[in-house]
Amino acid sequence: MKSFSSVAALVLLAACPLTSRATTFRVDKADAASWTRIFQSIGITQDESSRAGIIVIGPESKADAVALSENHFVIVEGLGPAAKLTGISEKPDKLNVRQICDVHAYALGIIWQQAVEMHEAALPGSFEIFAKEKWTGAPVLAGKRTAAGALLWLAADPGARGTERFPYLLQSLADLGLAMPVRATNLWAFFDSAYRIRADTDYLARRWRQAGISALQVAAWHNLDGDPTQDEYLKNLIEACHRNAILVYAWLELPHVSDKFWADHAQWREKTAVGQDAQLDWRKLMNLQNPECRATVSHDIHALLQRFDWDGVNVAELYFESLEGASNPARLTPMNDDVRREFAKLNGFDPQLLFDPKSAYSAQAHPDALRKFLEYRADLTARMQRDWLDVIEVDRRKKPYLDLVLTQIDDRFEPGIRDQLGADTSMSLSAVREHHGTLLVEDPATLWDAGPERYRKLAGEYARLTRDRSGLGVDVNVVDRYQDVYPTKKQTGVELFQLVHEAAADFGRVALYVENSLEKQDLGLLPVAASLARVQQTSDGAIEIESPGQVRVLSNGLANVDGKPWPVQSSDSILVPFGQHTLTPAAAKPAVTIIDFNGEVRSAVVSNNETDIAYVSGSRAIAVLERPVSLIEVDGEIYRKSEAAQISQSIILPSGQHVVSFHR
Repeated sequence: MKSFSSVAALVLLAACPLTSRATTFRVDKADAASWTRIFQSIGITQDESSRAGIIVIGPESKADAVALSENHFVIVEGLGPAAKLTGISEKPDKLNVRQICDVHAYALGIIWQQAVEMHEAALPGSFEIFAKEKWTGAPVLAGKRTAAGALLWLAADPGARGTERFPYLLQSLADLGLAMPVRATNLWAFFDSAYRIRADTDYLARRWRQAGISALQVAAWHNLDGDPTQDEYLKNLIEACHRNAILVYAWLELPHVSDKFWADHAQWREKTAVGQDAQLDWRKLMNLQNPECRATVSHDIHALLQRFDWDGVNVAELYFESLEGASNPARLTPMNDDVRREFAKLNGFDPQLLFDPKSAYSAQAHPDALRKFLEYRADLTARMQRDWLDVIEVDRRKKPYLDLVLTQIDDRFEPGIRDQLGADTSMSLSAVREHHGTLLVEDPATLWDAGPERYRKLAGEYARLTRDRSGLGVDVNVVDRYQDVYPTKKQTGVELFQLVHEAAADFGRVALYVENSLEKQDLGLLPVAASLARVQQTSDGAIEIESPGQVRVLSNGLANVDGKPWPVQSSDSILVPFGQHTLTPAAAKPAVTIIDFNGEVRSAVVSNNETDIAYVSGSRAIAVLERPVSLIEVDGEIYRKSEAAQISQSIILPSGQHVVSFHR
């Protein structure tokens, strides 16, 4: 007999009505608000009718959880009547639970902000324990599969926000067979090879693509100096990504250039307001206002962008330190000689005098003087960004398909950032729009504990700057936070899915910083959280899907889309364009099948020996073919040709709007 998870994956077969029903939930004497926050993060909506496939039973409910779980996913809170019907009994001993261990990340510290007193529970042997109280080993989260459903028990409710107690609740449901059929394919991620230099590149690329990643922002400063080992690794990484339909962008962190550049050019090092070399955190900042330094860095960047097969360039965090601003002169930049001369010429005094308590221009004695420097600093940041985007534009003339991204910390939601870092996103947005690129907004560290609602508010601020959100993205920082946060220091599980889902709803692009920081147990549900699609199964077994973006629909059967043969599908999924579409079972596979496509598919036409795909892509597009073909045409012109049908299975296609034809 097939397991429930394999049956749930047969999305196109009418024999599995629970698949569509499991995209909705209802509650019985439980807090609907908290469960809405949990389930919305993976696209499950509330439906209080009998059609809901997931039922949450509160501690006061007397519902028959056992009977319902035979063909539903049933979640039982606490030790009430419903739990007793499942065979879970209450022990006389009481626990004061604050710290738990979960099998999905056993070494991760999961600490509740407030302890909860509860009776210890005795579970039947058929239950699989997912989480325990750290010190006593008492179970707090457990479940089991049933004939065509599952039962999940929680020792306490999940908390008002849905994130307070059980970060891996959704992973536990997935272990019990909950299969979400729709996944986004357009996430971005940042990658630093310093953490992965020994990892197999093909393994990483396959895993990234399965997690919905379509573009990788690779730390390119490691390759500015032409190190043979680093260069060979990067070459292999780019090839592996292209084989797996992932684009690769050169991620630059100016005014940090490279460790070697810092060591070789001490005369060009940036200075802080107290005259020290500006090595701040991991970045070693250079004086890009110096003409000789700028010319040398420009030459090195041109060489880097021409030496590797990049798909785009990401100019990230090109502004000044630090988040403490003028309150900490030991970290404040820029204070190099070139900046001091230019500022003095414009304003009549050396800006270093701002931090001399004996000077008439000290910040304390003359706050207007400090304001002049902070305004100059923000203007200088904008000039630098335009200048370096112009530098990269030279390479785009040689490689016109190169996409361009400017990653900039937000100063709209956190206005103090402008004075602290010199970052002004209104000026940055104007600069990147001139180059037809994307502004990737990074939320400041001060907001990392503010919850997913911050992205909606952030998007509202940017709506005042532009109505077109297609060139706006947001960078979700998945890192250990300095704030006192619960239950985990790093965003993971339900909290991470809430962040990603809200960010995807509010911005045209979502990037994750950094891929190495993502917990492996989160990867499977990340593309689910990033999807905004609505799915419904009709009475005759068809699947109706509506999505603002291209998505992957799980299936192990052939499919037609809108009644016509569809060529963009693999053995386990169908790539469906944005908009409204109907999926139905197909009897035969097209002669030419594309198993993955990194680009926006607009339409597809299939004939006996040919498949035509109309697509749009900001950078190059990548098509991964099921098997090699003999001829590829783009807009009616020969693109690749081989009499022996030996054209590679991974094809890099032109950027822009095109029709590509694959001939068997």
